[in-house]
Amino acid sequence: MEGGNPKCAVPSCASNLCYHHEFMAQYSIGVDLGGTNLRAAAITRDGKILEKVSVPTNPLLGRESLLREMVAGIADLRSRWGTQTLAGIGLGIPGFILLKEGVIRNSNNLSCIEDFPFRDEMERRLETKVVLENDANAAALGEKWMGAGRDVDDLILFTLGTGIGGGIISAGKVLHGFLGMAGELGHLTVVPNGFPCGCGNQGCVEKHASATAIGAMARLNGLGEDLSSEDVYKLAKDGNEHARRIFQSMGESLGVALANVVNIFNFPLYLLSGGVLAAWDFFAPAMIAETRRRSFTFRNSNTRVEKAVLGNEAGLYGAGYLPWAEPNLENVAGH
Repeated sequence: MEGGNPKCAVPSCASNLCYHHEFMAQYSIGVDLGGTNLRAAAITRDGKILEKVSVPTNPLLGRESLLREMVAGIADLRSRWGTQTLAGIGLGIPGFILLKEGVIRNSNNLSCIEDFPFRDEMERRLETKVVLENDANAAALGEKWMGAGRDVDDLILFTLGTGIGGGIISAGKVLHGFLGMAGELGHLTVVPNGFPCGCGNQGCVEKHASATAIGAMARLNGLGEDLSSEDVYKLAKDGNEHARRIFQSMGESLGVALANVVNIFNFPLYLLSGGVLAAWDFFAPAMIAETRRRSFTFRNSNTRVEKAVLGNEAGLYGAGYLPWAEPNLENVAGH
């Protein structure tokens, strides 16, 4: 268990380690649900993580098994921090979510809970408020609340992983669009006749700048059949010119995408997250140069392009903030 119980504020209690729920500050539970595990954290209103847990999940066993595993893990965490001061539970989930209905329409690794009243069922079983959000949106909200974006009200986050996700924070709130699909930044076209994407497009930035894309470009350049992005990074560090050109190409593609969003939104801050950031020194110079070349706004302002700082904790923080952010409560800009 990470974190600990607050000292008891009740004079009659003999132990200074016990706690009483009625004397505790309000907290939430943030949940980051993936294809193989559930991570959850109890988080106070001022952003302190009280405790984190990780519970293995196996969606292949079906919906009911997954729901039981999730509810048991969340309920176990709640049992140690109380129900009276729990503001609610925020769930970050990969995929397209119909937010009003609380239904997951498309999630590649969690198909067993698609087209099902997921939010309502979780609320019924847990008997508390549950708020759903796309995982990349939750990560962007986390960076706004407790990370690299604390000093701005408007930011965009690119999450660089096996694909590329994105989240847009405007006026301190997640920008959803009318269906909840805003922020699909990985499907911005950066090469008009580029690599085909499963979305039906060609040349999506995630096909030219994700970890998967790096491995694919390594294969096309004869560096190896099954190299990971980390393998290619090690080759680049060792001076392999083919590997270095791959990261230059990646940076150029990201620069095209960044120039587009800078020109559209004119936000002060654009963040990148994910394991690929280890190769920042190899792709960032080309990325910044391409952004500068393609965006008048970028060239003539103090617009920032930076690394996100929360790592894989961003989604937990963002999910934890959801019960306070939605609906119609003060936005994160007022933190």
